[in-house]
Amino acid sequence: MGKNEYIIRGKKIVTVGYLGTIENGAIAVKDGLIANVGKWDTIKTQYGHWEVIDHTEFVITPSLIDCHTHLLEFAPTSLYPNGSINHFDVGKDLLLKALASGITALGEQICGHPSCDYSIAQYRKVVEDMPLDISFAATSISIGFEKLVHFSAVTRSQSIAQVDLFDPVLVRQLAQAADYPGENVFINATPANFATTQVPRAGEVMYTLAQLKEVVHLYHQAGKQIGTHVAGERSIRMALEAGFDVLHHAHGITDALVIQAAKQGVKIVATPIGGTHLKPNSPEDIMRLMIHRIPVSISTDAYLPPFPGTSWLPFEQGKLIGPDQLMAVAAPAMQRLKQHHYDENAILALLTANPADILGKAARFGKLEKGMEANFLVAEGVPGLEIVEVERIKQVFYRGEKVVDR
Repeated sequence: MGKNEYIIRGKKIVTVGYLGTIENGAIAVKDGLIANVGKWDTIKTQYGHWEVIDHTEFVITPSLIDCHTHLLEFAPTSLYPNGSINHFDVGKDLLLKALASGITALGEQICGHPSCDYSIAQYRKVVEDMPLDISFAATSISIGFEKLVHFSAVTRSQSIAQVDLFDPVLVRQLAQAADYPGENVFINATPANFATTQVPRAGEVMYTLAQLKEVVHLYHQAGKQIGTHVAGERSIRMALEAGFDVLHHAHGITDALVIQAAKQGVKIVATPIGGTHLKPNSPEDIMRLMIHRIPVSISTDAYLPPFPGTSWLPFEQGKLIGPDQLMAVAAPAMQRLKQHHYDENAILALLTANPADILGKAARFGKLEKGMEANFLVAEGVPGLEIVEVERIKQVFYRGEKVVDR
């Protein structure tokens, strides 16, 4: 028996793949990959000489994915605004906290920060040895102060002019640096984490339709998909007409625009906590997207305070919420889908397979299928559906290695 070969058995396995849910199931793991998955009796017969890890009292699911976060660049100074901190150490601590919460893959936005003059290459270097899969979105950003402020991942702490947001040279550099379609472009100025009185121009549109079409063209010309931070009927219509591949937030999307997005095959990253100037995605909004078969991912956009009036969320106002609360953020929408008889695999895909697809890594993880990376959880129930407490995730496996054990 090789030390990199084992069988893990569970009460049930929610594969989020073509096998659906397997009662009394097992996964054969070899060298960090899934060698096979199926009924315990079948796997035991085929791999009987391998070590068995028995978790018949627990549920096994794919590990979680938060595909829209700001843990490395903005979160450290947001969480410790008055403290003397090592920026990278805090960022790494936040990543490990996400890992302990069942998350093994993240999508990080690098936007440019007025007080952090770090390059995207430096952020990549910081995380290269961590037991996490991290994809980076290189973006430009507009903050809705009375005097608008603009930054980009390329120009770092140096502010830029609004006209630079669609400068072809800068756009090509951002496209080249981007791993996936995050919020590469902010169609609307963001409120960020500031009080409403501090960002009176949050929501203001930063581009014309012609400028957006050219930005999208430059990304596609570079062989990259492109995503956008967008909210409001007018802005979402512009995003769809310009040909964006992924809408992040899409707060305020109308029924007509949902239908148009579905026809165009656009994916949506829902952020129920907030992230724009408008009321965020409610459980009803997310179900409406699902009804129209739009691939939906749920993300935290961490670290953010809950948007006022988000009565479906259990968080106190003003508290910054991170990936450790991903299950609680997603639970109201997931429960609503369950009430409408959606299968648990389709529901769990909002935190696993769908965000893996956003990151461009759907062939590697997000499901429990033969040949995929052995990234999975051992838990007391299905995340977001049956459990929301982190402590009820008993073990986290990343590429076959146990990285969290409670």
